Amino acid sequence: MTTDTYLITGASSGIGQACAEMLAGPGVQLILTARRAERLNALKEKLEATGARIFTSSFDIRSRQACEDFVAEIPEPFRAVRVLVNNAGLAAGLDPIQRGNPDHWDRMIDTNLKGLLYLSRAVVPLLQAVEGAQIINIGSIAGKEVYPNGNVYCASKHAVDALTRGMRMDLQALGIRVSSVSPGMVETEFSLVRFDGDANKAALVYKGLEPLVAEDIAAQVKYIAQQPYRITIADVVIFPAAQASSRDVLRRNE
Repeated sequence: MTTDTYLITGASSGIGQACAEMLAGPGVQLILTARRAERLNALKEKLEATGARIFTSSFDIRSRQACEDFVAEIPEPFRAVRVLVNNAGLAAGLDPIQRGNPDHWDRMIDTNLKGLLYLSRAVVPLLQAVEGAQIINIGSIAGKEVYPNGNVYCASKHAVDALTRGMRMDLQALGIRVSSVSPGMVETEFSLVRFDGDANKAALVYKGLEPLVAEDIAAQVKYIAQQPYRITIADVVIFPAAQASSRDVLRRNE
């Protein structure tokens, strides 16, 4: 049986965890990273029961040194990485630019953009040694459109969108395909993080509609990752049925 190795960032919850769960199985190796070691350990135990082999590492993707150290420490049996899923990302705050919190800005830029850059650069040497290698960046509709008070988050995701296209050009000669999945409203911990743990505010985001769930996005990642090597799916934009754009959302009266 051949072994397929996936590296997923931000794997301790939400879309990253759903990707890990959907990809796990016999003949699969998963390298899972996140900041929360206890969640990674619990997920590792769960997924090993599927027959998958799991390696986990807990570190902050905002640190370039931590990203480089992590890649250097990947065990030899896991180093034939075929797919990198750059999922780690977040939104912090929802304020107009004049009242924005610079700490929120730094957190979003450092995670969503710089962390993706640091990790991708460190992993490319592993990817280029594997036939059919891919990078799949988890983007957002916020990388296609701007909405009120989304300013810096939208800017960071627009940068990811541009970076994905640039990476596709630069890495083509190395045999590495580059794709992105850009979701609309997905109910995960995303809004809870954005509102600093305020569950009431987070719940209002999805009130009166049926949002996407993490498994919907994971299904798209799996589909892209399992395409024949001759195919690059450049970008998938996915909305819940109740959403037509970043600002056009149909809510039921309750």
